[in-house]
Amino acid sequence: MAPDLASVACCQVPDHVPALAFAAVVLGALLHACWNVSVRGGGGDRRLDTARLVFGSALCALALLPWMRQPALPAWPHLALSGGLHVAYFALLAAAYARARVAVSYPLMRGVAPVVVVLAAIAWFGEALRPAQAAAVAAVAGGVLLLRARLLPGESRAVAYALANSAVIAAYTLNDAQGARLSHAPMAYALWSFALTALPTMAWLLRDSGPRALLRSRPDSAPHARQALRLLLRGVGGGASSVASYALALWAMTRAPVGQVAALRETSMLFGVLLAWALLGERPGRRALLAVLLIAAGAAALA
Repeated sequence: MAPDLASVACCQVPDHVPALAFAAVVLGALLHACWNVSVRGGGGDRRLDTARLVFGSALCALALLPWMRQPALPAWPHLALSGGLHVAYFALLAAAYARARVAVSYPLMRGVAPVVVVLAAIAWFGEALRPAQAAAVAAVAGGVLLLRARLLPGESRAVAYALANSAVIAAYTLNDAQGARLSHAPMAYALWSFALTALPTMAWLLRDSGPRALLRSRPDSAPHARQALRLLLRGVGGGASSVASYALALWAMTRAPVGQVAALRETSMLFGVLLAWALLGERPGRRALLAVLLIAAGAAALA
């Protein structure tokens, strides 16, 4: 049974991150980076690679949901909104990775989102921007500007997609934070968000090619049984990585301070760049690496 928020609140959480929780968060960050690199490095149509990942995530979520306490009724409107926002998230993600390297798209999507959350909190709730937060925002902004100065030809359009996706990430973060609290079953809430996202997201991503394209590396390629199985297994593997990444972070938040866990999760940006370097042959360069470090440090400080 997944822990609900009441049980989490009653736990005696230490003021540091225990070794097991630290390992869980870092493993989750690595898994998150892995599926992002997989989408970028699939070698085919990124929309199809993303659709397979969404399909795999939904399968994993549906396999686990019957064993869990289900979300309370007030959480379901938030789940419906989350499903719509995730359609935009995956569409923008596929568009960004079709046009730019992991070292460009991934830090922008993940690192700018906390800045959007902070600015939204200032605008909507009247929260003050503390000096430490202002410094963190400045670090992210500096990283973004430095990263933009090191773009390869054709990558500038990906920046717009990635920055738009950071706003979508911020929106579903704020929505899901409220929905998970109302659900009294945050793990089941998260799994339902994976499951409910699948159909509308796949319908959008496959609108030009149809569902049979999931079995082909490209929409116009000939079907092949062995290739189809390999593609589907890769999608299930990526989906399992996505679900496991979230589950590990959620578990760690029951054992360690939430802010420290959220900050540790930003190591996924560094993992993403290193994996793309090792597996995809990307060479980000010193300035791009400095930009990623600035964005990651600023996002971690905001968390």
